[in-house]
Amino acid sequence: MLASWRHTTSKQLFRRTACSPRYLATTSQIYVSKSHDPYFNLSVEDWLFRHADPEIPLLFLYRDTPCVVIGRNQNPWKEVNHTALRQAAIPFIRRRSGGGTVYHDLGNTNYSIHTSRLSFDRLTTGHLIRDALKSVDIPAYLNERNDICVDNFKIFVLTDCLALHVSGSAYKIVNKRSYHHGTMLIDSDLDSLRGVLRNTKDTMTTKGVASVRSPVRNLIEWKRSFSHDEFCKAVIEAFREHYQCHDRVEYVEERSSIAHTSYVQNGMTELRTWDWLYGQTPEFTHILQHSFDFGPVEATIHSRHGLILSCTLKTRDSSWEEDGMRDQRYAFLPPIRDIDGADDWDRQRRDIWEWLRVEMDR
Repeated sequence: MLASWRHTTSKQLFRRTACSPRYLATTSQIYVSKSHDPYFNLSVEDWLFRHADPEIPLLFLYRDTPCVVIGRNQNPWKEVNHTALRQAAIPFIRRRSGGGTVYHDLGNTNYSIHTSRLSFDRLTTGHLIRDALKSVDIPAYLNERNDICVDNFKIFVLTDCLALHVSGSAYKIVNKRSYHHGTMLIDSDLDSLRGVLRNTKDTMTTKGVASVRSPVRNLIEWKRSFSHDEFCKAVIEAFREHYQCHDRVEYVEERSSIAHTSYVQNGMTELRTWDWLYGQTPEFTHILQHSFDFGPVEATIHSRHGLILSCTLKTRDSSWEEDGMRDQRYAFLPPIRDIDGADDWDRQRRDIWEWLRVEMDR
């Protein structure tokens, strides 16, 4: 299959898509976004994935203003420090592919390589990005998880490993299509990265995919002059060489025609909704403990799709269900003043409710 791709050009693309009405005729195999809007870029990536001919390899490069991006099947309360997010005024977004949680900012470049399902190979993409870095004299290699690393640099904190991660990746496979995308740390704000990704919910167990925490460094530690533009140029050249693609680069931005398609507009709207951000959360259980002046209390909260299924409370002498929490949105409990009938609650129930309301949202 790869051999036939090596001779595919844009002219062939238009001929093939003209015969395949299911796919829209794209103008290039190489796209670079001039926008820094993460909602726009993630929606454009999905539009290209869904509408371009899956038999034609495609490259998309972009970078975003600061945000945290979690995987399709992850738990945002387990992955993200929401207090740090609010303090930094940084949003989190649930992307449409799997994998772990990553931090985006303008010092971080994202790459996305689309191929057919039959030809999908994580190593191929990893080798392509590795070779692009080697072409600019950065000694990159792939580890056992297909992360891109740079060797021969000791880490004095976080881990005893001798390799530093400079990139993380994820992939998506649907029907005849696939893509493999990742982040490349060039000159990212690593202090912000560590702060917003620091987990504070050790007693939460989830059926969702957990991120593998890894030590990271920026590529400018190996090449001070390295930049987003240089990385894009190196990856584009590696893509062209591997797939024998000679298409010009197509730049996209909010004024581009693609931005005004209903698919992209609806995608940008969906990414901001509660149903997508939180309602996709896999089932989880959170156990919390606190000592009040009336004694210790343990709360066991069971949730699915972001809604509380049950909340069991235990003290030294008794155990009961807090029925008022059933079907409430986890981490979005209303304050007591907004609850009908709460005026009749005793102090113990009011104190426990307020404690849980605050703790869930940390």
